[in-house]
Amino acid sequence: MEVVPAWAPAVGFTLLPHTGGFLGNKITKKEIPLWYESLKKPSWCPPNWVFAPVWGTLYTSMGYGSYLVWKELGGFNEKSVVPLGLYAGQLALNWAWTPIFFGAHKMGWGLVTLLLTTGTATATTASWYNINKTAAYLMVPYLAWLTMASALNYRIWNDNRNKK
Repeated sequence: MEVVPAWAPAVGFTLLPHTGGFLGNKITKKEIPLWYESLKKPSWCPPNWVFAPVWGTLYTSMGYGSYLVWKELGGFNEKSVVPLGLYAGQLALNWAWTPIFFGAHKMGWGLVTLLLTTGTATATTASWYNINKTAAYLMVPYLAWLTMASALNYRIWNDNRNKK
């Protein structure tokens, strides 16, 4: 008797990253008109409406990649500790950024968090490459976005350091 349908892990892993996005969205929506709009931003800053669909796509992509790694390694076991542990670490850092940057208005700490996220996501991608190349390739757009987000966070922090 099958307790969990075969498709359930794929759906669960794919949707898991969205959890932090949905929770962070509550903070972000409150802070955009009150605080974020008042900050000086570079001309290349994406418009606010871009962030939700981009993050939705990236969360789905990385979540499905984590499922592919989990499946390839036969579930949670000794072989999956490092690749899925790195993934969990970068995801936790990713989720922490919104309360730090938007919630606490700590732009510098937000940048530190983003840089740690980028490093951990890069290590995750590298660890996935020899397990499942598709999973690793699914992380590449996320790494590109984290690079842009880090540069944007730096500029916002640098250009608004004296703002209370």
